[in-house]
Amino acid sequence: MLWNLKAEMARRSVKCIDLANLLGVRPATISLKIGCKSQFTFDEAQSIQRNYFPDLELEYLFKEGR
Repeated sequence: MLWNLKAEMARRSVKCIDLANLLGVRPATISLKIGCKSQFTFDEAQSIQRNYFPDLELEYLFKEGR
């Protein structure tokens, strides 16, 4: 699970649909990626960080945790 990304999304009221619209995918795809059932590409991660979390490090946001 990408706990840091999930927590920051909650803090900033960013929804899966927002990330899905940004990346041009379904919200279910975003949920799978946040849950580590699939992976974000590097370009997707950069786009999310740049558009929604420019003040946070990419490594922090996309660090996998259990």
